Amino acid sequence: MTATTDGSPGTPTHRTPSASSTSEPDPVPAGDTEAAAQRAVQRAADHLLARQHVDGWWKGDLETNVTMDAEDLLLRQFLGIQDAAVTAASARWIRSQQREDGAWPTFHGGPGDISATVEAYVALRLAGDAPDEAHMELAAKWSRAEGGVAASRVFTRIWLALFGWWSWDDLPELPPEIIYLPKWMPLNIYSFGCWARQTIVPLTIVGAHRPIRPAPFGIDELHVDPDRPNPTQRKAPITSWDGIFQRLDQVLHVYRRVTPRPLRRSAMNACARWIIERQEADGCWGGIQPPAVYSVIALHLLGYDLDHPVVKAGLDSLDRFAVWPEDGVRMIEACQSPVWDTCLATIALADAGLPADHPALVKAADWMLGEQITRPGDWSVQRPQLAPGGWAFEFHNDNYPDIDDTAEVVLALRRVRHPDQARLDSAVDKAVRWNIGMQSRNGAWGAFDADNTSPFPNRLPFCDFGEVIDPPSADVTAHVVEMLAALGLEQDPHARRGIEWLLAEQEENGAWFGRWGVNYIYGTGSAVPALAAAGLPADHPAIRRAVSWLESVQNADGGWGEDLRSYSDREWIGRGHSTASQTAWALLSLLAAGERDSPAVERGVRWLTDTQLADGSWDEPYFTGTGFPRDFSINYHLYRMVFPLTALGRYVRREPFGTAGHTGLSAVTAGSATPGAVTAATVGSTAASSPTASSPATGKGA
Repeated sequence: MTATTDGSPGTPTHRTPSASSTSEPDPVPAGDTEAAAQRAVQRAADHLLARQHVDGWWKGDLETNVTMDAEDLLLRQFLGIQDAAVTAASARWIRSQQREDGAWPTFHGGPGDISATVEAYVALRLAGDAPDEAHMELAAKWSRAEGGVAASRVFTRIWLALFGWWSWDDLPELPPEIIYLPKWMPLNIYSFGCWARQTIVPLTIVGAHRPIRPAPFGIDELHVDPDRPNPTQRKAPITSWDGIFQRLDQVLHVYRRVTPRPLRRSAMNACARWIIERQEADGCWGGIQPPAVYSVIALHLLGYDLDHPVVKAGLDSLDRFAVWPEDGVRMIEACQSPVWDTCLATIALADAGLPADHPALVKAADWMLGEQITRPGDWSVQRPQLAPGGWAFEFHNDNYPDIDDTAEVVLALRRVRHPDQARLDSAVDKAVRWNIGMQSRNGAWGAFDADNTSPFPNRLPFCDFGEVIDPPSADVTAHVVEMLAALGLEQDPHARRGIEWLLAEQEENGAWFGRWGVNYIYGTGSAVPALAAAGLPADHPAIRRAVSWLESVQNADGGWGEDLRSYSDREWIGRGHSTASQTAWALLSLLAAGERDSPAVERGVRWLTDTQLADGSWDEPYFTGTGFPRDFSINYHLYRMVFPLTALGRYVRREPFGTAGHTGLSAVTAGSATPGAVTAATVGSTAASSPTASSPATGKGA
């Protein structure tokens, strides 16, 4: 995709690459892998440098699926703010993503998805596509074969209910009074993951109001039986969790009819206050599109005019999620990833050999330092005594910094020689203390919250739209362990407990599950470098099992790939078309495991050098990022650049951890930062309020 160039937040300004990065490369002899890798590193670094924004950040497009685009059009229809040019441009993007069988998938090359197909279909109807057009007939036929609207997710049917296409009575209930549940009770809003609670709170207002803006047409063609759009289904046994929660939903439907009006009104006002308090400086909520959409609808239903500053800022923020890949085509991003992309790009360029005081790295560090969050957010509900110091994923998301970004930002900052060393040291100190304090009781780390592991939210009939809790994961835990090891803190008790948890989580086949990337290749690509950096020797059984598994799933062409279906079907584990990012993740593991001169590494490196484009980038249509396993997938358009450059840079420079050593900053390459006040002693007292602080690690396997 061609990014826009207006220089506004969220739209990177591309500089013109140098001629050397766009001309056809001179051929490299087939056997000279080292020379091919060196050339690829230079050309990839040139390309990445040319993409840096003048303010110091990087941001690639974040591509998901057409439900984002469909819901944007549905929102505009509901609020009466349609724009003919926007509608036409969004419709062009939606049509371009349709499969030959008439369905829409949730990831490139994936199977059709009933919810995505229903939402795309009704959005195109609103855009003027007639039901008897060939692509629409195919979509309707496919939908009926898959069970029709009744088989779609709750979110899809909520959108349909807004226009009278579905009965509100046939939707699960979640009352706004949930806002009053104390934090120790099951199903209070803080037992949901941060992305889910930001979405659920406004939706309780929408569900309480049950608004209908009648649509100008019906959608009978999407029902298996239009006379019975919601056929009765047998409930699960009451002795099962599903049966219990289905009957709880029945109770909530009764509760709706008997709720005292003053209580309901008070609860909705409390939800509104909660929403408004969490609006970000740019008008968005949580830096992601879905909560912003539902918050705008909820506040409007409560009487906030579209010109009200809160609502207007929210609507304005939604426009910043739009990317125009070509003239007359508009795609909606679910969120934006500048902090994540910038720290990964900084690491990649440092691994490519840029001096630690290179202006591009210093400018990136300056921008990242300015993005550090120094005020409490929702995470402090579980850690009220913990001082802030993390980073978020997006431009503006101060309420929800995340542990993963924070760890990677620290790894990036330590690679930069900054003119204000004291400022950098202070930022790293705050970040390490915050990350340590967010360790969960089991010794691992989740993404946004500590100990967000309640089994109940996922069982609610209302919550069928993906993962709604934030339990610890191997990839996030590995990044924190790698950060601590890079700072010389691998013997700290918090790091030891993280290492022990990682070793216990290794799959029998030698891989690790990837929560935020696809999938076992990502998990393994995160865990092995972390464990090796923390001191596990290359001959440790866990490392050897991981190496054997990676070698066993290498594709015949030399690359690695894994399809998103591996989250549901074990037959897909480690299987898929070779991609640049997944090949890089495998190489990062193998290099960290001491396999630089192995045939697997040589073949993987050669696949990357052979598939590099003339401009120094790689093509990667396949989705390798994960929002919710099985439900929401992401194509980070910068992954195809940063991870191959990191892997090739470490291969060429023979530095498997991106440094000359892994015993702390005193041993890294010249010019790297020293962590100042951050020491094992100070980190040990970081999380006095955390249950992990007093739990010694056994150092199992290390």
